Amino acid sequence: MIQKTPLHQNHIELGARMVEFAGWSMPIQYKGLREEHMCTRTQVGIFDVSHMGEIRISGERAEETAEWLTSNYVGRLENGQAQYSLLTNENGGIVDDVIVYCVEKGKDYFICVNASNTNKDFAWMQEHNKGAKISNESPFWGQIAVQGPKAMDLIEDIFGEEVKKIPSFYFSNTQWQGAHCMIARTGYTGEDGCEIFISAEKALLLWKTLLEQGAKYHIQPIGLGARDTLRTEMKYSLYGHEIDDHRNPYEAGLGWVVKPQQKDFIGKNKIVAKKEEGLKNKLVGFKMLDKAIPRQEYKVFSLEENEIGFVTSGTMSPCLNEGIGIAYVLQEFADEGTEFLIQIRQKKWKAQVVKTPFVKPGGA
Repeated sequence: MIQKTPLHQNHIELGARMVEFAGWSMPIQYKGLREEHMCTRTQVGIFDVSHMGEIRISGERAEETAEWLTSNYVGRLENGQAQYSLLTNENGGIVDDVIVYCVEKGKDYFICVNASNTNKDFAWMQEHNKGAKISNESPFWGQIAVQGPKAMDLIEDIFGEEVKKIPSFYFSNTQWQGAHCMIARTGYTGEDGCEIFISAEKALLLWKTLLEQGAKYHIQPIGLGARDTLRTEMKYSLYGHEIDDHRNPYEAGLGWVVKPQQKDFIGKNKIVAKKEEGLKNKLVGFKMLDKAIPRQEYKVFSLEENEIGFVTSGTMSPCLNEGIGIAYVLQEFADEGTEFLIQIRQKKWKAQVVKTPFVKPGGA
């Protein structure tokens, strides 16, 4: 049975084209991908991300459990801080990428996980619990992302001027219309903004309030299509594309959230050993030199036409008006400026490794 977010009916009323995504009925676009993408880069867009999962680790052994489950150093978090992290497995692969929110240091950690992995992650956490209470709170939460150069002006209008003072990767608890809210300065577009966790029954009211009060900022609701092109322009990983249960974090360019010096965690030795052996592949950003659009799973070849990797994500960049992509390639082809070929159907098209992110926040 396909699940629906608390905002589902309103998406239909707004004319969204709905698709199934990770077992949920979600809007892929409203007015059009390009327009929604550029609105987020230049004004403000709101995203229904209520399909994401929320899992709480609490109790006296919460920190110990969170440290064991995740690759980043939970011990550095103070109340109100958040960190990007990975759930890792015994083979050194990635179970999921997550954000850990420290509600009460040592005792209460709120973890946002990918929609497609919520049940898998919850089971994984329970299986490797070190004695904490682990609760899947996903049904009780709605989540709305507000992103773009004008995002925090709108949030200030609704929640008051204090919210503008929340630094990046911090969050604040507040009340709105009698509901508990958690406003987190996190997001998946590269733009300024926040993600708001609110009780599921008040999510629709908040969504409509954002649209109404955001009219003066030219706000638009944004679908999954533009969410994907926005994150691709930033070279942000997506589970099932750049990362999965078999991918080493260092290969994926996520070594910055792996802290083997500070702590022990699941799969630590295998993750570090693979790095010390020397990584064969590297995740790179590339742009097309020929007029073509790369897509996931397209093969990558050297100029001598030897197979050297594959595309994990690709699109026509709305900001740059050219084909861009992310790919795993052999290390010797990973330097900026290196040219290679992307096979699109029966033909090979030229591309070049470039510096990422592909665009600067604020519309390139």
